[in-house]
Amino acid sequence: MIIYSKFHELCLQFPLLSKCPRLERILVSTSETNNEEIDIPDIPGGSAAFEICAKFCYGMIVTLNAYNVVAVRCAAEYLEMHETIEKGNLIYKIDIFLNSSIFRSWKDSIIVLQTAKSLQPWSEDLKLVSHCIESLASKVSIDPGEVEWSYTYNRKKLPSENGGEIQWNGVRKLQSVPKDWWVEDLCELGMDSYKRVIMAIKTKGRVCGEVIGEALKAYAYKRLPGFNKTTTTHEGDFAMYRVLLETIVWLLPTKRGSVSCSFLLKLFKEASFLDCGENCRKELIKRIGKQLEEASVTDLLIPAPVGESTLYDIDLVLNVMGEFLIHEHGGAQRSSCDSRELEEARNPASVSGNLSITVVKLIDGYLAEAAKDPNLPILKFVELAGMVSGSARPVHDELYRAIDNFLKEHPDLTKSEKKKICRLMDCKKLSPDSCIHALQNDRLPLRVVVQLLYFVQMRQFSARGTSGASEGGSISTAMNTGDECNGETMAVESSGGRNVKGVLMPKRILGKLWSGKVQWGDNSSSDTSESPSSINPDEAKSTLSRNIRYSVS
Repeated sequence: MIIYSKFHELCLQFPLLSKCPRLERILVSTSETNNEEIDIPDIPGGSAAFEICAKFCYGMIVTLNAYNVVAVRCAAEYLEMHETIEKGNLIYKIDIFLNSSIFRSWKDSIIVLQTAKSLQPWSEDLKLVSHCIESLASKVSIDPGEVEWSYTYNRKKLPSENGGEIQWNGVRKLQSVPKDWWVEDLCELGMDSYKRVIMAIKTKGRVCGEVIGEALKAYAYKRLPGFNKTTTTHEGDFAMYRVLLETIVWLLPTKRGSVSCSFLLKLFKEASFLDCGENCRKELIKRIGKQLEEASVTDLLIPAPVGESTLYDIDLVLNVMGEFLIHEHGGAQRSSCDSRELEEARNPASVSGNLSITVVKLIDGYLAEAAKDPNLPILKFVELAGMVSGSARPVHDELYRAIDNFLKEHPDLTKSEKKKICRLMDCKKLSPDSCIHALQNDRLPLRVVVQLLYFVQMRQFSARGTSGASEGGSISTAMNTGDECNGETMAVESSGGRNVKGVLMPKRILGKLWSGKVQWGDNSSSDTSESPSSINPDEAKSTLSRNIRYSVS
């Protein structure tokens, strides 16, 4: 509130009234009342701005700077101190100061943009905000080599700028000003102002997506609580942070690789925590799916949303993998995520065997960690593992580790459920070390272990090949018939008198083997009913009894 005495120092009132028509009208309108004071409650900038305007009218020296110039300019507009009222009036002189000094200065433009927020709509109507935004965007868009003003830079240079630039004459010249020199200073702006500056920069089209992505990443780390450990979150702040994150996602450059997949996953984790809108999360899933090869297992281990029983958000990984498969199959050219396409991509029957080895290892590594969650449903595990076809996995060791972890944490699985999960694994694609581990793994179904033994034998047959056939004897195996430490071994020897390197087996398998309860078949599935070949148990026993002699070592 501005209190002005009508009768105080009457001789000094006339300069103020002559330069301020609105004040004169207010004085006339209140002259009929006997009040000795004039109330001006709505003047922008308050008493401080009015005092500078009054001092100017009385010919006193006033100091203008980036912190007060917007308030004084808005107050002068309120008082109608135009050039048409008196030559050289305050508005004219402030506009000269803004154009010749403030808008030419990088840091002053940022300060003015910050102070203008509290003076809306005056600052907006006077185009002070738009002029500041244009000034900042123009400076950001020039060649970094032409930057001559001071800026804040405490960050690492972009990967593309490490080392230096090779000039035409072959001389390596270090670049003194990095491409992202402006990023830290703009982080001081509020979300609304920051959004408008970034949009203006993108409109000019002179700054690459990588640098804009780096700017948005820096802003997220400074402003969002999930990125900045010093930022505390209160319940009332959730709506503000939600809008902030959704704006950052909306501003992300469309070009693939403008930001890292790790950063996108962190944004999704924060979006889940802040309960952002579905469109925001879908956009992030779409972007993550296109860059899934860059992710790590740690990046994917995002906690499940509140209320979920699982430890990790496996639905996220399922959706991301679906997006990745759509993109790989050339179906990613669409404006938004299509649920039907996602369901088709998540169908194992539609999965190609030509997936990136990096993504295959990523999914198997994630499964190995997620399987440690006792609340992970078997259907989710099988669905995600099935999105990578068996032919896409050159080795099934990591998948075996995931299956073993799942069986360990879910001891109450039925036989049919164990069969279902073990069907994912191709026994022929296990390394020798994994085979040895699996043969002694009591958690695996018995038929899977027997199939493993069968494939181990077939490997040995294949390795010996011609030499074994030329000697006319069937190839033999040696099997451990006792516990791991009892040292009791059964040597199975061929009629040709050659021994084959032993394979460790628990007693339970041999007992079943000799009793004829196990069928042999060349099939990677754990369900031996699907095996294309099997042998009659009686024939197996009679054949073994004829050709095998026993020895105890």
